[in-house]
Amino acid sequence: MTIWSAAIMLFLVMDPLGNVPIFLSVLSSVDKKRRRRVIVRELLIAFFIMLCFLFFGNSIMNAMSISRPSISIAGGIILFIIAIRMIFPFRQRALMGDNPDSEPFIVPLAIPLVAGPSTIATVMLMSSNEPGRLLDWLLAMTIAWLVSSVLLLSSEFLRKIFRQRGLAAMERLMGMILTIISVEMFLSGLSMFLNNQQ
Repeated sequence: MTIWSAAIMLFLVMDPLGNVPIFLSVLSSVDKKRRRRVIVRELLIAFFIMLCFLFFGNSIMNAMSISRPSISIAGGIILFIIAIRMIFPFRQRALMGDNPDSEPFIVPLAIPLVAGPSTIATVMLMSSNEPGRLLDWLLAMTIAWLVSSVLLLSSEFLRKIFRQRGLAAMERLMGMILTIISVEMFLSGLSMFLNNQQ
């Protein structure tokens, strides 16, 4: 996997376009002057969390005795579920927390919207499959995070340009691409598992 293909995969998993309406909804009660600061803070927290799993994901896997094929198969399944949700969206009100009047902190913007289970699983998978390329994966993760950050910081502008239908159409297109990536990841894990059994 190249740096660019890894960056594209992580970008699709982060799903910034799908998160734009949720970010707007969660931040609707926050003062307009503070919204940008809140988004930047949450994005930095999400990046730090992904960074931890990129560099210490291998140690976590070893401590829990989790094999690489297991991570690959599980990652493929998680990505497939995310892709299906992108193609056939549903309202994610549960992510917004119980108190819509308070300023969000870590949940739900940093976790699980930006650094969600699928993003963490993908980062761990990359670091465990090719631990010698951690700097490559760091670059790929940074590229994906930066592009996602620009889109999320432009939430208001994107809503005006594309409207709800335009954003939904782009999210479904990304879902189709992510479906293909998830199947490839699942088959790769299955192949590793079968080879280990021989």
